[in-house]
Amino acid sequence: MKRPKLHQLMQAIARLSWRQRRVLQAQLAALQAREASIETIESQAPGRCPHCGGTHFVKNGFARGLQRFLCRGCARTFNALTGTPLSKLHLRGKWLAYAQAIDQGLSIPQVAQQLDIAWSTAFRWRHRFLQLPSQRQACALHGIAEADESYFLESCKGQRALARKARRRGGKASQRGVSKQQIPVLMARDRAGATANIIVARTSAAELSAALAPLLPKDTVLCTDSSSSLAAAAQLLGVQHHSINVSAGIRVDGPWHVQNVNAYVSRLRGWMRRFKGVATKYLASYLGWFRMLDCTPGAAPQPASVLALAMHG
Repeated sequence: MKRPKLHQLMQAIARLSWRQRRVLQAQLAALQAREASIETIESQAPGRCPHCGGTHFVKNGFARGLQRFLCRGCARTFNALTGTPLSKLHLRGKWLAYAQAIDQGLSIPQVAQQLDIAWSTAFRWRHRFLQLPSQRQACALHGIAEADESYFLESCKGQRALARKARRRGGKASQRGVSKQQIPVLMARDRAGATANIIVARTSAAELSAALAPLLPKDTVLCTDSSSSLAAAAQLLGVQHHSINVSAGIRVDGPWHVQNVNAYVSRLRGWMRRFKGVATKYLASYLGWFRMLDCTPGAAPQPASVLALAMHG
């Protein structure tokens, strides 16, 4: 826009009513949010063609505000979102605000109201944004590692047909103690904060050792509570093991304790209460969500970082 036209526009803005200025401010804020989202998306542009993996590609115009590329190898076009979980989602101008809502742990109704989107959109975005973070966890634990089993109530939230009697969200199991209504999750964490949460079918020594095998190098020292299954798993793996009898009031035995992993589980359960029950089929997504938030204790991840993790993990 040339200077004379800009001057006319500024004069017209001065004549707007209070309500009209509010509408204009909202429009400008939406444009700025869209530009910020596009900038974050473009900063994650791939170095290879997502179709063939080739590295020889050229710019090929724009499509829906995003730079488009043409691969010289397979002659197909792509942009920064091609092949990512966020591909083909709309309303990109609200993605950074949604990433902020992910950080705040807002419920679906809260997000829908705050961003003025449909509940179905808020729900779809949640699981697209969490698809890669749910797979991002520690590949190995070093030094002193701690492990414990934790149980989450099986939930069929969102399903119409139930194989059992319906109960209130976030309710209690009909059977006391460990049962088929509880989903076991192996919690493993080292003193540096590297964390892995593995959903297992049952807490047998064979199942736990198979889950821990990729995580524990031979020189790792494993600390657990008095769980016989974890002790047997450590023996099968051939790693040094120290058992802490927490039920007897013993919390620390020199450098050996499980307070690190227990504190993590306590924070996780406290955070998950806000959802009043998590559907079992989405449990891995919520575990990954909390790992993403907990990896920087005391400092919330920036919305741009959350958006980048949703694109490339």
